[in-house]
Amino acid sequence: MVKRAHLKIKVLIASIMAAALVFPTVPVGAAASGKVEKSESGKPKKHKLARDLEENIDRAASGGTASGQPSVIIQLSDFAPRIGIVEKLARHQGRVKRSHDTLSLVSAELPLERIRELAADDDIEFVSPDRDVASFTVEGYNGHVGVTTGGAEGSVRVTGTTFTGNGIGIAILDSGIDKTHTLIKAASGHPGVVYQKDFTGENTTSDKFGHGTHAATLAAGRVDVASGAYTGIARGAKLVSLRVLNSLGQGQSSNVIAAIDWCIQNKATYNLRVINLSLGAKAVDSYKNDPLCLAARRAHNAGIVVVAAAGNNGKNSSGQKVYGGIHSPGIDPSVITVGATDTFGTNQRADDKVSSYSSRGPTRGYYTDTLGAKHYDNLIKPDLVAPGNKLIGACSPASQASSGSLIKQYPGLKVGAATGDKELMSLSGTSMAAPVVAGAAAMLLEVNPNLTPSLVKAILMYTATTINGANTLEQGAGMLNVDGAMELALLVQSNPATLTNGAAMLTNLLPSENYMNNTGETCWWGQGVITNYCFLFGSDLMTYWQGAYAQGKVLADASYASSGTIKLTSGLVSSGISFSQGAVTSAGSLLSQGTLFADGVVLGDGVVIGDGVVIGDGVVIGDAVVLGDSTPKADQTIYGDTATGMAFVPIP
Repeated sequence: MVKRAHLKIKVLIASIMAAALVFPTVPVGAAASGKVEKSESGKPKKHKLARDLEENIDRAASGGTASGQPSVIIQLSDFAPRIGIVEKLARHQGRVKRSHDTLSLVSAELPLERIRELAADDDIEFVSPDRDVASFTVEGYNGHVGVTTGGAEGSVRVTGTTFTGNGIGIAILDSGIDKTHTLIKAASGHPGVVYQKDFTGENTTSDKFGHGTHAATLAAGRVDVASGAYTGIARGAKLVSLRVLNSLGQGQSSNVIAAIDWCIQNKATYNLRVINLSLGAKAVDSYKNDPLCLAARRAHNAGIVVVAAAGNNGKNSSGQKVYGGIHSPGIDPSVITVGATDTFGTNQRADDKVSSYSSRGPTRGYYTDTLGAKHYDNLIKPDLVAPGNKLIGACSPASQASSGSLIKQYPGLKVGAATGDKELMSLSGTSMAAPVVAGAAAMLLEVNPNLTPSLVKAILMYTATTINGANTLEQGAGMLNVDGAMELALLVQSNPATLTNGAAMLTNLLPSENYMNNTGETCWWGQGVITNYCFLFGSDLMTYWQGAYAQGKVLADASYASSGTIKLTSGLVSSGISFSQGAVTSAGSLLSQGTLFADGVVLGDGVVIGDGVVIGDGVVIGDAVVLGDSTPKADQTIYGDTATGMAFVPIP
């Protein structure tokens, strides 16, 4: 039996760890001389341009070839008059493409040579390129997600009650959803797709690429097809299809931002409580400036759980592990960032592992201060992992005739002989793992609609089960345990947001044995909640209300680094929480029982770690790679893991 933690807060910081978390500054260029440039108003001039945008401007100015179109996303200051941006852009020969009303963001076009002039305006906070976004998918097959995650048919062990996510809206921001497929069609107890909208400019809501339909299946596929072999985690949830990727599976950040903006404005109409983002963009900026992160954070503050795929940059072409490959918006602390596991086709968890392609933390976005020093985020991510390797789902009928679709580019993805509205295909990637977690979040919100996004995230992490052989920057808090999360959510008071910090949160005691009994094996809950550079653990995390769970709060804010020491924010946590620092080894039991890597810690500017110490930016020692502050060193080709012993059931 594992001993429960009921200790007072203890800050266990090794001296090397304390020194590392000061975040060493890295001077760049002449700005490090101490001279601070001033804006027209006389205020210190903030560094307002994203690194890749600035490089593009410099390249064009020196006579080189600028890459990409001069399409940008502009962050406005809180006090800037929104109508004034139209006039400002016109003065710089630019135009507004789209205004994101709830987000203080504007998508615009203007010449590269005029961007610096615009950024000097006091009403402009930051300017980023309108970066490409893409899905995170490779090939694969599977059909047992519900059983291995403990979410089969939504049954909850403690009551025997069946939950399906009924009444909860899940927005799938992807390549669209083909609602004509048998697994998606509306049926009794399965609302299917209740609304569709296109944000790509192609003026169609059809899924010609095939990625979004497959992802929707994993979140909310029907139970009455093929004897329930491909049932989604939350089959009773309402699906809202927001098409942000085009017929080739490509899109821009501004499409995603506009769709998130739409979700916030239409939350009440469709009871939109969960957004699934099986896509992402290259993470360059700190989450504090990244426009996708700002949009995700605004949705979180509006009471919507945002789930994002971690990315598929977990290894390079030589098979080396890559650390620091988390994509945006998965780098934001408010988002539930999901990595992928390989279940090898078995319902047992003992043989599960983190898929080699699944992106590892820490996050490597940064901002540059007024003296030209870089400050890296280096947050622990992903938050948890879920099955994502070789999962069977719907093959969009519209994609079967589209030359640029997944199924046409990779015919080997097809599973079985069925065609048309019954055709199946297999995919792997963190894109597949994310909707599994999104479905789980929907079921928690059915149990208690008053759960805040941070509390949903905390429950999912606390009940996750750890994977032997994987560290925290690979598995986060562990593997999704739907059964345990539902069991815990049922105990939470009906309106937890009215509680004060330290008040009793549950209506009954925690289960005396915190484990998942999955197909005869005992899988202990990790009982850990990741913050930013560390994790909290102990039963008090769930028996008492924590200030970090409040609406508009972020779990990461419960701990911070200051003067070389990790500290807790007393207003966001109560007493009785144990506190551990750094990344955790693969102890294979409770998250709280892990220890620091024997020969490494999480550093401020390099990254360590484990089975191949990594230092600096892009410097490799041993068998691991870290992404630095320039072009990623990893090959972009994705390699799926092998799987054996799995079969599929044809749709009759």
